[in-house]
Amino acid sequence: MYILNKEKNELILVDESTFKALGLRERKDLQEWIAKTPSVLGEELLIIQKEFDGFDDTNERLDLLALDKRGNVVVIENKLDDSGKDTVWQVLKYASYCSQLTIPQIKDIFGQYLRKTGKTTSPEELLAEFFEGEDYEEKLTSGLTSQRIIMVSGDFRKEVTSTVLWLLTYDLKIQCFKTSITQLKDNIVFDLEQIIPMKEASDYTIKVAQKKRDAIATEKELLARHTKRESFWAQFINEINKHNDMCSNISPSKDNWIGIAMGMTGVSINLVITQSNVRVEVYINRGSKDENKRVFNYFFSKKAEITQAFGGDLIWEPMEDNVTSRIRYQLDGVNPFNPEDTTKINKFLIDGAERIQKAFERPILESKTKKPK
Repeated sequence: MYILNKEKNELILVDESTFKALGLRERKDLQEWIAKTPSVLGEELLIIQKEFDGFDDTNERLDLLALDKRGNVVVIENKLDDSGKDTVWQVLKYASYCSQLTIPQIKDIFGQYLRKTGKTTSPEELLAEFFEGEDYEEKLTSGLTSQRIIMVSGDFRKEVTSTVLWLLTYDLKIQCFKTSITQLKDNIVFDLEQIIPMKEASDYTIKVAQKKRDAIATEKELLARHTKRESFWAQFINEINKHNDMCSNISPSKDNWIGIAMGMTGVSINLVITQSNVRVEVYINRGSKDENKRVFNYFFSKKAEITQAFGGDLIWEPMEDNVTSRIRYQLDGVNPFNPEDTTKINKFLIDGAERIQKAFERPILESKTKKPK
């Protein structure tokens, strides 16, 4: 590492230090840095547990457990200044244990982590947010069939790098990140560099592997889920058509949602089903984040009027970090694939859609003569 001496316009070499020399520790320091800022590993990851020891018949525990955007479980193992010679065997064991995790276990593990860290948000809500509105259970159904391994260390022994390079030839998803650390006056400078595989090769491998997964598909379960959704939406559309004409031009969908026009471009009533809840939402997606927030703020300025017309409270979500915004009405603890819940869900969705349509009718009409601010 070099720093620039501006006066002399020359680079001055700064010697790297070590975690041990700086009095830093693996769990208290390195692990916490990555847990709080997982993007330091070069991608969006959702940390779902630290010091995970929920394996049967063993007391071993892995450093960090995460999910990536494809729904893969990611095992993250941290070492300080030296990887040690047995790290690969260690992480392979962890990956094999994680290969047995199910979706309910993932949610339970994540829920435990959230409670341990003092967060009150439900794991289902954060999973849905991480996967940007896509059905997180569908993502996990596909992703849990494979596991990834990330190793972090200040130095990797030849026994480790040689084994990792050999495992890569068998399409195992494994990465090595080398840490560098030094102290500059009162500041500590920390960096991570992916050394195996080279970044360009890693991107290519990921794309090829993703193409394989798309081609093969954990398809049986996905196809079954699509069939169940189409069946649910078919009976629902038949039922709502007895009450109103909202869905008269809508066909059953394999997706977990159907949309109903509201008379305003880019704003719709979305009816959404998951395996743990259903909701009716005003979904705002007019093409740009700024425009979506303007429309949301316009509706929010009419909140008292809308709440009164709706006859109850709605959940207002500007979703500042997302392009879209929404206002939702939700029923928890029901499963659209459970026949015993069908009547209750139908009633909730029909009632919610009718009330939301009525509540937003006047604000939308007014918006056509006055652009939302």
